[in-house]
Amino acid sequence: MELRQLQYFLAVAEELNFSRAADRLNMTQPPLSAQIRQLEEELDVVLFERSTRKVKITAAGLLFKQSTQELFSQLRKNIDDARRAAKGEWGKLALGFVPSTTVEILPPILRDFREKFSDVRLDLHELTPEQQVRGLRDGTLDCACFYLPFAEIDPFGDRNLASTAISREPLVAALPPDHRLAAQRKIQVGDLADEPFVLVGGHSGQGLREIILEQCRRGGFVPHIVQEAALIQTIAGLVASGVGVALIPASVRRIQKIGIAYRALQQDPLDVEMGLIWMRENNSPVLTGFIDVARETNAALIRPNGSAS
Repeated sequence: MELRQLQYFLAVAEELNFSRAADRLNMTQPPLSAQIRQLEEELDVVLFERSTRKVKITAAGLLFKQSTQELFSQLRKNIDDARRAAKGEWGKLALGFVPSTTVEILPPILRDFREKFSDVRLDLHELTPEQQVRGLRDGTLDCACFYLPFAEIDPFGDRNLASTAISREPLVAALPPDHRLAAQRKIQVGDLADEPFVLVGGHSGQGLREIILEQCRRGGFVPHIVQEAALIQTIAGLVASGVGVALIPASVRRIQKIGIAYRALQQDPLDVEMGLIWMRENNSPVLTGFIDVARETNAALIRPNGSAS
């Protein structure tokens, strides 16, 4: 049995006239009649009662007609779904992110993506950068979102991972409100040389950590680290508790305002980039669509003096 035989059957079942059905199918009547007889022989069922005056569909034919219509309806849906999936309009995207992205970077991206790709299911996972990299490698995540650059504990280095920046912002100093430097509008990073530092810890925030350490080096000192934390929000809370000072991305000021004095840095503070990271081998159209939306939505957050990788 072939699809074309089912198409022939539907034409006759709907027209109840072999001549009209043949015209509709752009064929002559004899081969159409032969195809219907062959179909009935294959099914071992009489689908039509024929006479010189009319064609009548049997009870078995009526049931087969309904089933065939449902089959073609499902087939059209399958074709449409496949085409939409190829365009990234249907499917699923598993996204990992660090909590600080929810302040201002990720919400507009998610909003715009949902509006443009309403039938794509978003699975969101709040994870550390290290957990996100593992998720990319084991296939549980399609895309990750954390601070760039990133270092890998992997024999292939970062060659298996691709990234693009979706925001760029300067570092600022976070001080307890009663700190001696809190009265100043801007401070020199070197003024923090003798201060106890709260720093993002190890591999969980490698890119951001390296930028902060480089900012300190440019200020002429190596920070005296008294506490490390995986999350920026935790660092802000520790500063508010008087544990030490910190250098953090400027957008964190919107997370915690009480108990912290945020001060801009003089003399060209370093920028930190938030990025999307994915496996180079992942050619999912849904992933491509998400990256395109993120770049377009957050274009204003990437200043001209930098570029995405």
